[in-house]
Amino acid sequence: MIIKNFNDLSRKVLWRHALLILEEGLRAADPEATVKNTLSLRNDDFLCVKGSCLKIKGNIHVVGFGKASYKMLKGVIERLGDKVRGGIVITHNPEWIGRYGNIEVVLGNHPIPGTDTISSSIKLLNYIKENVGREDIVIVLISGGGSALFEKPLEPVTLNDLSKLNELLLKSGADIYEINAVRKHVSSVKGGRLARIISPAKVIALIISDVVGDPLEAIASGPTAPDPTTFNDAYKILKRRGIWESIPQSVKEIITKGMKGEIEETPKPGDKVFENVINVIVASNVISLEAMARKAKELGYEALILTSMMEGEAREVGKFLASIAKHIRKYGKYFKTPLAILLGGETTVTVKGEGIGGRNQELALSFSIHARGLKDVVLASIGSDGKDGVSDAAGAIVDGETYSNALSTNLDPNDYLERNDSYTILSKLSSTIYTGPTGTNVNDLVVLLIR
Repeated sequence: MIIKNFNDLSRKVLWRHALLILEEGLRAADPEATVKNTLSLRNDDFLCVKGSCLKIKGNIHVVGFGKASYKMLKGVIERLGDKVRGGIVITHNPEWIGRYGNIEVVLGNHPIPGTDTISSSIKLLNYIKENVGREDIVIVLISGGGSALFEKPLEPVTLNDLSKLNELLLKSGADIYEINAVRKHVSSVKGGRLARIISPAKVIALIISDVVGDPLEAIASGPTAPDPTTFNDAYKILKRRGIWESIPQSVKEIITKGMKGEIEETPKPGDKVFENVINVIVASNVISLEAMARKAKELGYEALILTSMMEGEAREVGKFLASIAKHIRKYGKYFKTPLAILLGGETTVTVKGEGIGGRNQELALSFSIHARGLKDVVLASIGSDGKDGVSDAAGAIVDGETYSNALSTNLDPNDYLERNDSYTILSKLSSTIYTGPTGTNVNDLVVLLIR
């Protein structure tokens, strides 16, 4: 089992069922298994991926970057073996450095790109330049963390300049799409530029999505995907956010030259570069939710995937889910029970206290407060990467009795919620879920069972 304390938490039937459903969601996001299930060889002459097959005319290479890239590589090698000539994969984990099959695994920096990222990225690009021919196929493994692990800024932008730019963008309130639009236009590899570098060789990009809604251009800043944004867009974002005058001079120089046409734009939708590119999402939040729905039905529940795009303040989402449970309990004739409501996405926590916790545990604690007293209702919420906030737990599981159980041991859930100390109270109530690092990330998974 991926959930390490599964047996300890399976003290009630509903809890056991909720954990089994979550377990299925985690299995569906396993990097090695998803890649292995996506790739296949046909007659040793064709490399196939989800129904699309490419004639093998030359060599097969593998490059990759992201927190799941090493485990994805294992899936490729298990499926293709010595058909893979070579390649470079960049990981965040020093324990994985070395060789795996014919592939060299090197170290990058995460969450902020550093000197290791730059040197490893140059090594990857040099490999492509020196080894990839026109008739070859390059399998590109992309997952969360790829933006930091794979980067080569356009000259004369330095690492310090990048760091300053990112800091200013974050402080300005720019959203992830605005940040990505700017990042892509100071990078030589993001925003489809890696696909351009590999062209005219063929690209099969296998992608694990950690972005809500799975936009290809946003996952790891879309190195193999068309970029709909421009240098002019980047300039407007920096002006609108009031930081154009504060950004490093090197960044201003790149953006200005780009707007004048002195630096080539990122490749856009319809660019010939992408005629030889196949982008395939092998694991994502919605794929995990679909697997969870199948498991719920197997256990006898009606299954409803409410959303894979859950966002908002964690405690408010918990309160909202409690309102759904209360409505179904009161007006049950409109719903067929037992019912499994499944959600995914990524909430946020506005930290005001100094407690220990994470968004999944805060969501669960809030739910327990607002669903107190409800019978035959359970909610479990986890981060698919196995780490929730600043705690060592992946998430938590609660029900309508959690609130009263806390009060009976002189613990006030409202007080702990206000202090953002969800981990402390839920661990004392034996409600925290532990998986350890899962090696993948498809955002958060939530299951609400009503019997």
